[in-house]
Amino acid sequence: MELLTMLTVLLLVHAVAYLARAMAERRRQSRCYLLDYVCHKPSDDRKVNTEMAGTVVQRSKHLGLPEYRFLLQIIVRSSIGEETYCPRNVLDGREEEPTHQDALDEMDVFFDASIAELFARTGFGPSDVDVLVVNVSMFSPAPSLVSRIVHRYGMREDVAAYNLTGMGCSAGLISLDLARNALRTRPLALALVVSTESIAPNWYNGTDKSMMLANCLFRCGGSVVLLTNDPALRGRAKMELSCVVRSNIAANDDAHACALQREDADGRVGMSLSKDLPKAAVRAFTVNLRRLAPRILPVAELARFATHRIYKWLLTNKHTTSSKTDRPNIINFKTGVDHFCLHPGGTALIDAVKRNLGLSDDDVEPSRMTLHRWGNTSASSLWYVLSYMEAKGRLKRGDKVLMVTFGSGFKCNSCVWVVTGDMADKGAWADCVDAYPPESTANPYMEKFSWVNDDDVGNRHQSMPIHLVN
Repeated sequence: MELLTMLTVLLLVHAVAYLARAMAERRRQSRCYLLDYVCHKPSDDRKVNTEMAGTVVQRSKHLGLPEYRFLLQIIVRSSIGEETYCPRNVLDGREEEPTHQDALDEMDVFFDASIAELFARTGFGPSDVDVLVVNVSMFSPAPSLVSRIVHRYGMREDVAAYNLTGMGCSAGLISLDLARNALRTRPLALALVVSTESIAPNWYNGTDKSMMLANCLFRCGGSVVLLTNDPALRGRAKMELSCVVRSNIAANDDAHACALQREDADGRVGMSLSKDLPKAAVRAFTVNLRRLAPRILPVAELARFATHRIYKWLLTNKHTTSSKTDRPNIINFKTGVDHFCLHPGGTALIDAVKRNLGLSDDDVEPSRMTLHRWGNTSASSLWYVLSYMEAKGRLKRGDKVLMVTFGSGFKCNSCVWVVTGDMADKGAWADCVDAYPPESTANPYMEKFSWVNDDDVGNRHQSMPIHLVN
């Protein structure tokens, strides 16, 4: 009997030790370090200043006075500045008749500049890459863009290559999650994540207002990120990935259709952004936060929130009102996060996230400034926001950074990084970060486009003011 007991104890000890080793190995395999990243800065001759934006709007063949008025209102209220970038075919006046080569040229300029810069900065080369993930939502040629990069840089034959399309602005974190999972099956490996969007062939030239918004918001940009799971490289890494949370509410009809590529009544293809988009974003955001909060917040904050909710529920059931309990109870994410890297999809989106998380103007400054300087660059936008934080010297060792992004589907994805190294590089912001935030928020488009001539809409007898702000 004693021998049986001893054997049982030994088996239990062995099982516990085995599980502990297995868990430690799983944690080791799931480690993901950010070695470095590069945000693309197009050449200065591709900037969209006030005059250029007005020229593009007014040369459209299909717009009437109401459409001009609407577009100029959107431009004025967009909070986008005069130094964002557009593709060559728009500069050449060919946005309504793009070619396949225009789209390829736009991709190649980004690939050639940014990937090469990242290799030069890190000291690694194309032959060192084990996993390659590329996301471009609105352009899917054959061979794929990921194959184009493998060919361009002569990567190894056994590189694990993934090409994502149609995932919207949230594709950056989806690619990050995919790369992390791929690294789990490959010890001591490197992953290259490439994020951008194809603007050149996706200009909408119709008159459907829900589809005209994209022309005003989206700009050229891109990011390349180098990741590793090699513990020996941890000392060189800038940050370590703590967790990734992905939410997709596409099962809901309204959410699925709120950001949709479709044809208008005249058969012209564009990206439709419906009035249900804000509602879908809030719903997806709520679903995401429910899963994210327990992973990153201290027990004390979770207990405080839960206690308040229970107390309020009990008072409600007793038909008791209290001014104290009527106030909204917002989880204080600042107890578990130091910095908020929010997708700069637009002013309304930034304001909504700020309100729902109870953030300050300082917390959302990086997102607002990114929107002003670069516009919405789709899946790469988050990395411009992070670069702003780094350029401003905000990121210190041990700090936790929460990234939140939204995309068609409808999706909300988030992740948390822990700063492990020195972050003092100014990157794409090097020549302008000292001017941000600007002293004046005056919009230059207001002065230039507070009126247009009726000549532009077919009436050449008089000019008529257009009041842009109601």
